[in-house]
Amino acid sequence: MTGVEPILSVEGLSLAVPRGRTAMLPILENVSFSVGQGEILGIVGESGSGKSLTALTIMGLIDIPGARVTGSVRFRGRELVGLSQRAFRPLRGREIAMIFQDPMTAFTPVYTIGWQIDEQIRAHSRVSRAEARARTVRLLGDMGVPDPERAAGRYPHQLSGGLRQRAMIAMALSCNPSLLIADEPTTALDVTVQAQILELLRSLRRDYGSSVLLITHDMGVVAQTCDSTLVLYAGNLAERGPTEALFARPGHPYTAALLDSIPPLHGVRPSRLPSIGGAPPSPASRPPGCPFAPRCVHDHPACHDSRPPVVREGRQDVACVLPGEGRSLPLRLREAV
Repeated sequence: MTGVEPILSVEGLSLAVPRGRTAMLPILENVSFSVGQGEILGIVGESGSGKSLTALTIMGLIDIPGARVTGSVRFRGRELVGLSQRAFRPLRGREIAMIFQDPMTAFTPVYTIGWQIDEQIRAHSRVSRAEARARTVRLLGDMGVPDPERAAGRYPHQLSGGLRQRAMIAMALSCNPSLLIADEPTTALDVTVQAQILELLRSLRRDYGSSVLLITHDMGVVAQTCDSTLVLYAGNLAERGPTEALFARPGHPYTAALLDSIPPLHGVRPSRLPSIGGAPPSPASRPPGCPFAPRCVHDHPACHDSRPPVVREGRQDVACVLPGEGRSLPLRLREAV
């Protein structure tokens, strides 16, 4: 949004963890993006690309001994990197909330769903137990949980996967956060429930005015839901930009490969979908240049020298040494670029 400060601004975010006695192993490297007020931003990439770790780093939930976080994470202009756990605690749940990937493990199994949502409400608001329970029941109902009063008295294992996910969203919204981070909220849910959860996320902007950071590996989910998209690969930014522009003309070969690997919405459906050869590198074996170079069909000698700069192409920012026209040239001409 032009002229309006983003609600979340991430600049050069990096995370490194100890390796041995003296070395540090980079996990995230120089990740930058922003989320505007009321915006839904999707973060996509294969497993191990750093999506969830980016979210946990933003939330100050990295508890690895000796881990080092650098860069800047500003929420409503306030710097979060280096903030103490005591200073961070009032922000979590109240200002920034997170829907974790697996609600079965995110909820405490020995307390009822209602008790856990009540507890969060009372931790951030001066309300009575009765007022907290009334808000809990209302939220569960708003999230489409049938018979919400009865559901509030049930334990996590007594609810289906879809209902647990709705309860997790209700808990995340219990204090009307300004930013909601949803980590794979549709994983392991059937198609009908997935559609319902995505509609709930879209309604957050409309009904609550929340901004949403949606983490997923499903490009179809991003196309349906997100205003803008951030593509991560091996802990590095590959591409970011408006979803419509990124899908219409992907700038990075990795983005194009992800889009090629899903069935087309129109036209003839291929008998076999293309796949990306190989596997993402582990943090300990990332190449010195572009981390995607060993799997890229546009591999160029310059790709192996150093991390590619982030350049502007159209409406997107792309981390690639070749300009867009170079990636469209026949293979025999690429050496001359």
